[in-house]
Amino acid sequence: MEKPVNTPCLGGVCAAALTPLNADLSPNTGALAVHLAWLLANGCDAINLLGTTGEASSFSADQRTAIMEAVAAAGLPLEAFMVGTGAASLADAARLTTRAVALGYAGALVIPPFYFKHVSDDGVFAYYAALIERVADPKLRLYLYHFPAMSGVEITPALIARLRAAYPHTIAGVKDSSGAPGYAAGLVAAFPGLDVFPSTEAILADARLAGYAGCISASVNVTAPIAGAVWHAAPGDAGLTQRQANLTALRATIARYPLVPALRSVVAANTGDDTWLRIIPPLHALDAADALALGEELRANPAFAAIAGAFACA
Repeated sequence: MEKPVNTPCLGGVCAAALTPLNADLSPNTGALAVHLAWLLANGCDAINLLGTTGEASSFSADQRTAIMEAVAAAGLPLEAFMVGTGAASLADAARLTTRAVALGYAGALVIPPFYFKHVSDDGVFAYYAALIERVADPKLRLYLYHFPAMSGVEITPALIARLRAAYPHTIAGVKDSSGAPGYAAGLVAAFPGLDVFPSTEAILADARLAGYAGCISASVNVTAPIAGAVWHAAPGDAGLTQRQANLTALRATIARYPLVPALRSVVAANTGDDTWLRIIPPLHALDAADALALGEELRANPAFAAIAGAFACA
């Protein structure tokens, strides 16, 4: 039987953080710590470290461990961090998750194993169960990462029910990157107490009323100052509707381009640091025409001036 442990709860505006790179495409942990601190100071309540946006699966297990250790050593508030520890290898996932818990990260975001496709709920349950039993730490708070476009695996409500029944003090929430209509809302209705995070800040103005824990979004690497203002708006704030409309439009503009290269392009342009353009193959940087067009589209949004100003003050 699991023993409950008091652990921090993650919520609010959560950035799926980019990972800056050195010239040899190894992680630049110094620049990463600076970016994470900027996010937390400019609208983010939490950080998803080493998710899809952070190109986690393009790093080795040793590199991912080194990133977790460097962020922990940087003095950042690990109670605000959910770290991606999923891997196709059960042994790697267990190693990464064990280290994340030992370092003090508040949560582990775990995508299902993503090599074998069309596996059964029984198989996915066995993977998560084996992971939890191998970590064997009551402090583990595990967030299921539902991203079938990447994993090829559905995290079904029936599977969630089984995992919650077996590990009620470990299964803390779900990040839904499926875009499937009604999926996230259905989880909120079916599982009281489960923290459900859609993957877009377009829902923030109504997120609390809808029962969501917040959002975990890639584009928050850029939109954090506006996203934070929307999430933390006072009840009855007359400007909330317009701020949410501007925020939604910013997200949509970025999403018209390949997401990780687009975000790298915007951060590079607004920090004046072209090292942000480095990206691990098979991904590649935006071409010059797309980068120019993206920048012009963003600057046409009246909310973007506040974002540019926050980058300039970093």
